Amino acid sequence: MNQAAQHLLKTIEKALPLLRQISGAAASAKPRPEKWSKKEILGHLIDSASNNQHKFVRAMQADGHVEFVGYAQNFWVEAQGYNTANWLEIIALWEYFNRHLAHLIQNTPTEKLENTISIDGSKPFTLGFIMADYGEHSKHHLNQILPESGFKSSFKNLY
Repeated sequence: MNQAAQHLLKTIEKALPLLRQISGAAASAKPRPEKWSKKEILGHLIDSASNNQHKFVRAMQADGHVEFVGYAQNFWVEAQGYNTANWLEIIALWEYFNRHLAHLIQNTPTEKLENTISIDGSKPFTLGFIMADYGEHSKHHLNQILPESGFKSSFKNLY
């Protein structure tokens, strides 16, 4: 999983200076009332990091398969008030949480990568797949915030 960890770290390094160039006011702007602002998209990525940390650790702890609940993404974003939070603090939390996840991914025992996870009754996915897919999910949403960034993502919403 060293490759997935390195890809995640490269994504962080590429995104950070671009995110910091966005003003707080621009980050708060919603393209439409029902759509997330840049702050809310990055907040969603923080929520994703939190949920995935639990998936990673619980799957490592399991002897084989673990059932995991999904989460109400819109509720999480709304409840945490990302759109009124300080933009630079949102960026910092996203950065450090993801650096920690890269460390976690890099230090996952190889024999645990075949453990499986089902999310809300989905088909089972290996821990290795979930870890790699996490980075792709991140790039997918970073493209929404930074459309000129050129992040390439193979993310498909499978679960």
